[in-house]
Amino acid sequence: MSDILTHHADGVLTLTFNRVERKNSINVAMYDALATALEKAVDDAATRVVVIQGHETVFSAGNDIEDFLKNKPAGMDSPVFRFLRAIATFPKPLVAAVCGPAVGVGTTMLFHCDLVYAGDNAAFSMPFVNLGLCPEAASSLLVPRMFGYHRAAEALLLGEPFMAEAALEVGLVNRVLPPTEANAFAAQQARKLAAKPTSSLITTKQLMKGDQQKAVLERMGEEGAHFGRMLGEPAAREAMTAFMQKRKPDFSQC
Repeated sequence: MSDILTHHADGVLTLTFNRVERKNSINVAMYDALATALEKAVDDAATRVVVIQGHETVFSAGNDIEDFLKNKPAGMDSPVFRFLRAIATFPKPLVAAVCGPAVGVGTTMLFHCDLVYAGDNAAFSMPFVNLGLCPEAASSLLVPRMFGYHRAAEALLLGEPFMAEAALEVGLVNRVLPPTEANAFAAQQARKLAAKPTSSLITTKQLMKGDQQKAVLERMGEEGAHFGRMLGEPAAREAMTAFMQKRKPDFSQC
C-alpha cells in the first residue's frame, strides 16, 4: 500500500500520509508523490480543492532521517524542493487537518495552506537548529510575519513544541477539534470550497497573497543553499548521528 493515499471525490483531492508505523515520517518517494499530485492538480479542472491530512494520532514526524541521510537533496529539483515549490505556488485552496505531532516540514508546510484544522492533541515543532540546520519552506520569513518576531524566535531558535491552542492563538490554525473529528471537519470545509466558483477562489487567494509568493520562493532558495551547506557541517553530523544512536547530541565542539 502506498505511503501517500489519494482520494478524489466531489472536486476534492485528499492526500493522506499513510506511514503511521514510522510516525508518517516523509521519505523521498513520498515527497515525489506529493509534488506530482500537486503539480497535476494545478491544471486538473476536476480538482478544485486539495486536502492534506494524517492519522488522528500523528500528522508527520517530518523528514525520515535515515532516508534523508541516504538521499540528501541534490539541488532545487530534488523531490523535497519540488514539493515545497508546489505547495508554495499552488493556486487553488489547500486545506490541512493536523493531529498529533507535526515536526519540521510537518509544521512548515502548513504556512502554505489556506485553512488548517487541528486536533487538540496536535503538537507543532520546528527543531531545525536542534539538528544543526536552518529553517526551510520559507519559514524564516513566514513564521515571524505570522507569530511576531519574539514568538518566532522562541519557535525557531529553541525548536520546542507548541500545542494546538497556542497555534490557534498565533493564527496558524483556524479551529481546534477533537482528534477524531479533525479530518472529517477539514473534508467538510473542503467540500464547501469545492462548491464555489474556482476562478473566484483562485483570484481571491492570489490577491490575498499579493507579492508574497516571489518573496517566499526567493527565501526558499536562500534557505536551501544554507541548508545544503549545513548538512555537511559538524553540528548536523553530530545531530543526525545522535538521533540514529538514540542519544543526546553534544554540540560543545560545534
